[in-house]
Amino acid sequence: MRDRSFDNVVLKNSYYSADIQYSLQMCQWTLKPIGIWPLIYHRVTRREKLISVVLLILGFSLLFFILIPSCRFIFFEGHISTKVRLLGPVGYRMSTTVKYIYLALRGSIFGRCIEHVERDWRTVQDQRHRSIMLECAGLSRKLITMCAAFLYTGGLSHHTVHAFFSKDRRHSNVTIRPLIYPGYDAFFDTQASPTYEIIYCMQLLSSLIVYTIGTATYSLLVIFVMHICGQIQIQMARLENLKNARLENLKNAGLEKGQRNPLSKIVYNHVEILKFSEKVQKALEEICFTAVVECTINMCLLQYYCLKSWKASDTVQIVTYITLLMSFTYNIFVFCYIGEVLTEQCSQIGVASYDIDWYNLPAKNAHDLVLLNIVSQNPPKLLAGRIIELSLNTFTAVVKTSVAYMNLLRTVTD
Repeated sequence: MRDRSFDNVVLKNSYYSADIQYSLQMCQWTLKPIGIWPLIYHRVTRREKLISVVLLILGFSLLFFILIPSCRFIFFEGHISTKVRLLGPVGYRMSTTVKYIYLALRGSIFGRCIEHVERDWRTVQDQRHRSIMLECAGLSRKLITMCAAFLYTGGLSHHTVHAFFSKDRRHSNVTIRPLIYPGYDAFFDTQASPTYEIIYCMQLLSSLIVYTIGTATYSLLVIFVMHICGQIQIQMARLENLKNARLENLKNAGLEKGQRNPLSKIVYNHVEILKFSEKVQKALEEICFTAVVECTINMCLLQYYCLKSWKASDTVQIVTYITLLMSFTYNIFVFCYIGEVLTEQCSQIGVASYDIDWYNLPAKNAHDLVLLNIVSQNPPKLLAGRIIELSLNTFTAVVKTSVAYMNLLRTVTD
């Protein structure tokens, strides 16, 4: 159900339309091609909803076009080394399919989060506060751009350069046109034309959808959390203004015409931030858990692939796998970094409220700071499946776990 309070918002930012577009643009670019944006955004036309249904059917069809034959091949055919080689890319597509299903089914909760972001942009008054929000939005765009660059560069090189120029494609006198995902020979003659060209193009298109889904999930996380950080910085700026204000002005500030006392307003806005943080946590906890498991397994497998390619002196494979390894490492780092920033920013509210000379305030005003200090002792945390706290310590643990699993895998396969 849509948040009806959004309809009654008083517009105070004359640049709200451009600001909202700037903040959510990266999210729109990644969610529209996979048909998710009309499911989470309420102001869309009927035509856009119909196109969304078509894109969803096409997206799931292309994902299962790879998953079904590849899983059959892994379970019933192929050597153990071939199965291990396919486990990484096929497993990544399975986890991406899970995220795609989750995005499609839980569009309403993402929609409420987007409405909250829009409401904050519409109601921001101070130009300095708007600058803080724009700075956080700009940082989120940079993080999303780097994520997309790593995913598409590593993924497309795996489907093009790696497929056609690696040594394992040139060791035989027989000309075999490569496919990244096998398993179609039981149904078609994949070496005949135009069957090969059709299957290859569909695999490439399916991979583009996979990378778009991955970028979309990162964009949602980064945009929401950086927006929360911007709101926290605005609260700290308000507290700093109170610290610099004269006490007699503070006592009487905001009391004319029934306006809320500045301290009470800060407490009220902080509660709204915490509510939004809870919405974001509920919306992203399953996606975060899937990302942690996915990155741990793929980092382990890519390290193993790099060692095997190094042993075979295959430069093309080494470069491709290192690029993919950097991509997954960066992606899990972004998740953990964003969680660390969220916790750190929210905990700073208590320090800022303590520094405003609260002991010189009247007891009635000082009481408003008690809630800020208490809540800041337990700042909101970004949890993966309500099990794993996303922080820089978690990133370190993921890297160590992937190396340990890689050593285990190398021992077993050798």
